[in-house]
Amino acid sequence: MRPLDRLDPRRIALVKPSALGDIVHALPVLAALRRRFPLARITWVVNRAYEPLLAGHPDLSDTLSFDRGAFRQGLRASVAYSFGFARELRRRRFDLVIDIQGLLRTGLMTLATGAARRVGFAAAREGSRYAYTDRIRVPDAGRIHAVDRYWRVAEALGAGDGPKRFYVPIAAEAREWAARELAGLPRPVVAVAVGAKWVTKRWPPGHFAELLRWSQAAFGGSAVFVGTAHDTPLSQEVVRGLRGPAKDFTGGTTLPRLAALLAAADVMVGNDTGPLHLAAAVGRPCVAPYTCTRVALHGPYTSMAGGVETAVPCGGSYLKTCPAMVCMAELTPGRVWPRLAEVLGRWAASRLAS
Repeated sequence: MRPLDRLDPRRIALVKPSALGDIVHALPVLAALRRRFPLARITWVVNRAYEPLLAGHPDLSDTLSFDRGAFRQGLRASVAYSFGFARELRRRRFDLVIDIQGLLRTGLMTLATGAARRVGFAAAREGSRYAYTDRIRVPDAGRIHAVDRYWRVAEALGAGDGPKRFYVPIAAEAREWAARELAGLPRPVVAVAVGAKWVTKRWPPGHFAELLRWSQAAFGGSAVFVGTAHDTPLSQEVVRGLRGPAKDFTGGTTLPRLAALLAAADVMVGNDTGPLHLAAAVGRPCVAPYTCTRVALHGPYTSMAGGVETAVPCGGSYLKTCPAMVCMAELTPGRVWPRLAEVLGRWAASRLAS
C-alpha cells in the first residue's frame, strides 16, 4: 500500500460525531487536511446536534449528520435508519476515511464507507480498530493533550508541518444577536459554565458564586451563564449568590449563538466541558477548576495556564462518580482566584491603555 503521507485522495471523510469539546479539539486536524489536500472534498460526519457549529466552515465541503434520536424510536426504526445511513456513506465513495472518535459506532461507520484507506488509532476502543486499514500508534497517548493526540493523524498523513489552527465559523446574525444581548451590561463580561455531565467535574455553585463576588468587587463587570437547560438550576443558584449584574443564557442559545456569546465575552470561567473548550477556540482567556480530569490532557488548549488542578491524591482520576468528592473542598475559590485576577488585571490594563 502507498504510505499515508503520499496519498492524494479526492474525497475525505472525517468521522468525529461528538461531543462539543471533542469536536473543538479536532478542528486543527480539519485545517491541516485542507492545507495538505486543497482540492479534495472534505466531509465531516457529525451528530446532528453539533452540525450547526460547523456550518459555513471554509475548510469543509459539507457535513453528513448522524441522528442519534433515531435510535429512540424502536428497533425497526433504528435498524432502518442504520442501513440507510450506511448506504449514504457508501454512496459518497470516499477515498480516505479518518475516524478519530474510535468507538464501535464510528468504527462501523468507517467500515460501511467501503473506502480503500480507513485510518484510526491503534488503541481505539470497542473493537473499532479492526475497521481500519491503517492504525496510528500513539505510545504517549496517556501523557499528551487530546489535541496533540488527534494531531498525530495529521502528521501520519503528511499534514502536520503547519500550525494547529482553531477556527469556529460565527455568522453575522449570531454576532449581532450576542451584541444585542450583552448591550448595557457592564464590562468585563465573564462567561460562566457551572454545569457538567459528570458530577465529578462540577465545581460547587457556592465556589463559583464566591469567585464571582470577588471578581465583581475588584473589577466590576457582569456574569453571563451558558450551558444546557440541565444547567439552569445550578446557574440560578450562583446568580442568587451574586450582588452584581448577571444574565442566564443556559438552555437559551443555539451552538452558533453560544460561540458568538463566548467570543464577545472578556473571559471564560467554567468546568472542563464543551463551552470551556469552545471559548478557548474563539480566543477567550479561560480560568477553570480541574477536579477529576487533568489540565495536561484536557485543559483549554489555547489557555492552558488558566487551568487549576486539585491537589488531592485522587485528582485526575477520570471517574464519573465518586462517593467522597474530597477534591471539591480542597480546590477552594482562593486557589482559583489568582488566575482570574491575573486575567482580569490584564483586561483592565488594556482598557486603560486604549
